[in-house]
Amino acid sequence: MHRLNSLFLVTCCCTALAACAPADEATQKAPRLVETVTVATEPWSETVSSTGEIQARVQSELSFRVSGRITERLADVGDRVEAGQVLARIDAEEQQADVQVAQATLQSAEAQQTQAQQALDRQNSLFTTGVSTQAALDEAREALLRANATVASAQAQLDTARDTLAQTELKADADGIITARNAEVGQVAQAAQVVFTLAQDGPRDAVFNIDESLLLGMGREFEPKVEIEPLSGGAPMAGTLREVSPTIDRSTGTIRIKFAVEEGATPGLGSPVIAIARYKPEPTIRLPWSAITSDGGQPALWVVDPQSAKVSLRPIEVQTYGSGYFAVRSGVTPGEIVVTNGTKFISEGEVVALKEAGQ
Repeated sequence: MHRLNSLFLVTCCCTALAACAPADEATQKAPRLVETVTVATEPWSETVSSTGEIQARVQSELSFRVSGRITERLADVGDRVEAGQVLARIDAEEQQADVQVAQATLQSAEAQQTQAQQALDRQNSLFTTGVSTQAALDEAREALLRANATVASAQAQLDTARDTLAQTELKADADGIITARNAEVGQVAQAAQVVFTLAQDGPRDAVFNIDESLLLGMGREFEPKVEIEPLSGGAPMAGTLREVSPTIDRSTGTIRIKFAVEEGATPGLGSPVIAIARYKPEPTIRLPWSAITSDGGQPALWVVDPQSAKVSLRPIEVQTYGSGYFAVRSGVTPGEIVVTNGTKFISEGEVVALKEAGQ
């Protein structure tokens, strides 16, 4: 009887344990449905924009070649001037005195030249009649040569003095517009000190200071053509890359770029403009923002094994970030499957059900 009771208790316990087991133990967990995209490369060109201004292609820095006190200033910023127009004058008393001295020196030399010529003529006449000697004739010829050299030297000194006097007037070297003025009446201007800056008429450039990372950090090149739009309104203009500065401005970390404005366009000097440029197309992997996740603080992607449908977290290197997308430099290859939606709920090695979201 005791043995029968024990057997009954064991049977009841087994029945109770069987009743407590989960009813769905035999059923497998359904794979999580995620959206995916197949990685592919495409030729892609990123656009960048920057603001700048219109400048004259040729700008002259005008200065006196002699020092002196400025007595007249005949032009100001914004004035349109013509080639040869006098812009300023300095006190010319000293230069005028130098011209007078040079003129007197030349007159004295010419008088000596005339005297030496007459002496040579007399010696020629006397030598022909046998009255004078060959030595006297040679001496007269030598005196005339010295007189001629003295006249030539005096003439050169006079020309130099006149040129110096002319330099007391500062003239425009071309037609254009005065864009800067650095002197006033009464100020003593030193030789070669810039007094005016003249923007010459002719071709115009759109000048921009571009951050160095846009040119150097990504190892890419711009297309030579850009679109230039005036900020004050007006028709857009085409621009052609003309010059890239070989040095970086240390104070701003920017590089100066100049685009030649298309012929026929007449933008005003100093007009603010915006340039829209494109990088040269290159094969690029672009993925939507929803695909990116983090692995230890670094960007990563969930990659799906097409055979087992299991996901794995893979770190990547991002090339650039854009509006609604990012470009991948390395980490995935074309043909691989990447999760784009549902990344927050999956774990390493989990089996997922794929829903293709497109390329």
